[in-house]
Amino acid sequence: MNADSSFTPSQQASLDAALQRVASRKDAWLRVPIDERVRLLRAVIDGVVAVAPDWVQAGCAAKGIDPASPVAGEEWISGPVTTIRTMRLVAQALDAGGSPAVPRWSTRPDGQRVATVFPETLIDRLAYTGMTVEVWIEPGKPETQGAIYRTDEPMSSDGTLCLVLGAGNVSSIGPLDVLDKLFVRNEVAVLKMNPVNDYLAPVFRRAFAPLIDMGVLEIVTGGVDAGRYLCAHALVQSIHLTGSDRTHDAIVWGDTADEQQRRKAAATPRIDKHVTSELGSVTPILVVPGRWSKLGLRYQARNVASMVAHNASFNCNAGKVLVLARGWAQRAEFLDVLQEVLASLPARRAYYPGAAQRHQAFIEKYPHARVIGKRGDGVVPWTLIPSVPAQPGEYALTTEAFCGVIAETSLDVSDATSFLAQAVPFANDVVWGTLSCVVIANGATQRACRREFEEALAALRYGGIAVNAWTGVNFGIGSATWGAYPGNRLDAIGSGIGVVHNTHLFDHPQKSVVRAPFVMYPWPIWFADHGNLHDLGRRAVSFEASPSLPSLPAVALAGLKG
Repeated sequence: MNADSSFTPSQQASLDAALQRVASRKDAWLRVPIDERVRLLRAVIDGVVAVAPDWVQAGCAAKGIDPASPVAGEEWISGPVTTIRTMRLVAQALDAGGSPAVPRWSTRPDGQRVATVFPETLIDRLAYTGMTVEVWIEPGKPETQGAIYRTDEPMSSDGTLCLVLGAGNVSSIGPLDVLDKLFVRNEVAVLKMNPVNDYLAPVFRRAFAPLIDMGVLEIVTGGVDAGRYLCAHALVQSIHLTGSDRTHDAIVWGDTADEQQRRKAAATPRIDKHVTSELGSVTPILVVPGRWSKLGLRYQARNVASMVAHNASFNCNAGKVLVLARGWAQRAEFLDVLQEVLASLPARRAYYPGAAQRHQAFIEKYPHARVIGKRGDGVVPWTLIPSVPAQPGEYALTTEAFCGVIAETSLDVSDATSFLAQAVPFANDVVWGTLSCVVIANGATQRACRREFEEALAALRYGGIAVNAWTGVNFGIGSATWGAYPGNRLDAIGSGIGVVHNTHLFDHPQKSVVRAPFVMYPWPIWFADHGNLHDLGRRAVSFEASPSLPSLPAVALAGLKG
């Protein structure tokens, strides 16, 4: 593929050189022993710790966040902290020969195997009180781990070069995707930064210097033309992207709708490469009716509001559709408290391109939307859209807003069992995407309909499910897998194909389920109104690099001040 007219010869030469350097090491990487890989990972952890303040400072500047404010904690947690934690867990998995121990296995009534992978240690139990993480294995598949390390035969001499197209929103996405390709998939990588956050490229080059110096990673920048050139390059053998389904189809099937339709019909994609992806979702929040205390009501309103407000709502797993029971006695009260909490959260800069236009499209579709705050000056206000029809094809149920909008829709039921029976097919078949889903239910309700509740979790076709938590935990905890529910195809891509993170190296994961108490204290780190998150995030960098019981109190104290 020839470069676009705006693509200069020097830019092309630079990209060619980066690809050639990494391609020259793809076979040698297969023969790097586990102990050397662990050493490299620990060196990169040290590198991330060293650059963490610059990483956070750059993110805050780009997103209009005061680095001394609690909101800056989001940049600490979703950036270096998540990256360090996941790298440490992968290093532990490699130390275990690629088959790390699973704390507990269980079998569902239908025979499906479930691995409870968190908590693993006393520190886990103390730091994340009451939270568990499960990875469910695809039915009929073996519960094996670490396929690339599970062999007595010499590894193939044919390595793979993967192009990773980084995301522009959450800063850890690109680094974690690279980590997965190198250490879980055994592929060398070129990370192409998204123009929205390519200001982080110099920081990442410093942090990942051990891998760059070894020649198994390069970090490059450029616009759409650079991306097209790289995707079509003969040295690139696989591609992983985080973005939208539209971007995916433009890469795989063609630039225009007509070309895409023709190629899909003929099963002739424009590129002949292995493509994996994570492409977002309209994340539903299924609120199971029950009798909630005033504390529980306000806590869950804060919980939902935070799923909207985190990172100015520029998250592929941001809460987007609140699904309630019309006959729930506390429905109106919950919506009022949710609006009150949203109104208490400061507006954020709409740093991601197109946010104002996407917000306006929702306002035009739903003139009755409750716009909370003023528009303008680069701000998209939090917006609650009540009473959206629960019908197939509805705009708010099939369009990812990627701005601070949440829609509410209600099912015509009043009790928990009836709600679960309707909410699961509604989420599966009416709401777009299979990436993430939240289920909120208090303990009494879960106990009262335990069988129906567990069957609902099993029936939900989502790659990440969080009970009483946000699926940001599935993304950031490391122990969970992250990606769409299995079954998407290149010509019907949905939320994407494949998983990342997966620090227990499962060969056939189906989905991850995070479970949390109905009310947690200290307040969770994803709460948008956490009063001390910046200090907690700063302390968590060194803690996650080398967690210990003596260092836990300082982190816990910072959390308690939230």
